[in-house]
Amino acid sequence: MDKKELQTYADKLKNLELERPIRIMEVCGTHTTQFFYTGVKDLFPEKLSLIDGPGCPVCVTPNRYLDRAIEIARTHEVWLVTFGDMMRVPSSYSSLQKEKAVGVPIHIVYSPLDALTLAQENPEKQVVFLSVGFETTIPTEAVAVKKARQEKLKNFSILTGNKLTPPAVRALLDAGEVKIDGFILPGHVSVITGIKGWRFVADKYKKPCVITGFETQNLLIGTMALIHLIQNGNPEIINEYSQVVTESGNEKAQEVMAEVFESTEAKWRGIGTIPESGLCLKEPFQEFDANLRFPVNPPEEVEPRGCRCGEILRGLVTPLDCPLFGKKCLPETPVGACMVSSEGACAAYFRYQKVSP
Repeated sequence: MDKKELQTYADKLKNLELERPIRIMEVCGTHTTQFFYTGVKDLFPEKLSLIDGPGCPVCVTPNRYLDRAIEIARTHEVWLVTFGDMMRVPSSYSSLQKEKAVGVPIHIVYSPLDALTLAQENPEKQVVFLSVGFETTIPTEAVAVKKARQEKLKNFSILTGNKLTPPAVRALLDAGEVKIDGFILPGHVSVITGIKGWRFVADKYKKPCVITGFETQNLLIGTMALIHLIQNGNPEIINEYSQVVTESGNEKAQEVMAEVFESTEAKWRGIGTIPESGLCLKEPFQEFDANLRFPVNPPEEVEPRGCRCGEILRGLVTPLDCPLFGKKCLPETPVGACMVSSEGACAAYFRYQKVSP
């Protein structure tokens, strides 16, 4: 799309006259950020609202998971290995960053396979990888576990905190707490799940959906397509990311996930426990389950007082409605997880939203 075409789409969105208020939800942390970064959100007409959903895996990870990870490190003196965006997420009483500052061995990696390499190179140390993520990272984590089993590693395990996004969307729709007219579905996740993973949103709940990418043109075209579906009462799924998203998805990735993991209930920050939305290791791979290898009894889970991250993840409020936002809760001193990750709604609002003093 050239500059002239891009401007045409931008003008169409900005000058769109809506007969009634329309509320659309994005279910991807990258979309959260990109709607701000590209300026597309600033083009929304008055009656069009964008609702932030549970699209950030760091944000939806409950305090209990980090509490357990920290207790494992303290009690069993293991090496914790994590993606960098988990470091500053507050637990009930600490954070990985604070624990590292007092000497707890915590390593940052860019891939689960890096954690596996760390275990291979340090056979005298127990290495625990904090396995947090959605469908986009789960296949690589499954491959890491398979390789650990093939190589008979005795010092590698994972603390499973992975989550599946379609059940979370189903839970939000079943709860009916917030009016959602349509969905911008996640591009990266949909590469794995395929369109078929989201058919239930249109078929059962009669909500229009668009799968789209992350560049300005993707967001403009995707938003306009979704508005068109909503205005015409057409509960379909349009794939505007067809260069990478197919009907069936990445079947090889799905196969390796199914070989290593099986679905189980999982707790989501702010939403609660959702059936079949989490993953646990299947029986042949349970020797790599850090929960079983390193039993602990963490203190009672505590949520930070005044933080509205849970409500933000359900689409009930925006970060601007939180009394801590931009005051006590800042990127350098986050109170809630939504301010930590670059995919978090609070982080996006703080960085890009124009707020009057």
